[in-house]
Amino acid sequence: MKSQAPNSEQGKSETDLNKHIRPKTMSDRVAFGFVKVLRFIADKFFAKRYANRAVVLETVAAVPGMVGGLWQHLTALRKMRDDDGWIRTLLDEAENERMHLMTFIEIAKPNWFERIVVMVVQFFFYNAYFFLYLFAPRTAHRVVGYFEEEAVISYTQYLAEIDSGRHENVPAPEIAIDYWDLPSDATLRDVVISVRTDEMEHRDVNHGFVDILDRKRGKYHSDAATPVETYT
Repeated sequence: MKSQAPNSEQGKSETDLNKHIRPKTMSDRVAFGFVKVLRFIADKFFAKRYANRAVVLETVAAVPGMVGGLWQHLTALRKMRDDDGWIRTLLDEAENERMHLMTFIEIAKPNWFERIVVMVVQFFFYNAYFFLYLFAPRTAHRVVGYFEEEAVISYTQYLAEIDSGRHENVPAPEIAIDYWDLPSDATLRDVVISVRTDEMEHRDVNHGFVDILDRKRGKYHSDAATPVETYT
């Protein structure tokens, strides 16, 4: 499925870019802590090699949607009920993240070591997330929400590197131009903006799934909605 590229950065306010859901339960704190550990490792390993970072992290990011879609599919079959659109949303997310990966492979040209890292990370993360979704789907969706918050931050920093001239603003790969319907003279900057917009959507969708699950369990109150803060 093609993704529609944003017309411009206009309309993406600082609040949208820096949106953060403050942890309010033990589940939230576990999810937030786990994502912060992943962020720390990525920062130490990749530093400001953002394209290489994207290759590895988009491999991880493409896993939750597929796992969640599978479990929602099986649950809908087992309980003989409608899935309320969750399956398609999650599978679309997985496909979108896969296209992010395919795009940054063209830009970063990962070496053999990074390809091995991708395989190892995917193996461990897939199995860990599979069982997390099986036993704690709320926490699983919160993990993705926080993961996407960090992705938005990383791509914003990537844009700053490009705008400052510290990272060459190379022509966009053909796969990105086709996928996001970008102009033929699109550049890496256009690609990063498009990817960041996708990540913002995934962030909001997964935090929204947490609110839906809380409503179903009677733990959500409209007068005490999920607190929203902004990173500064």
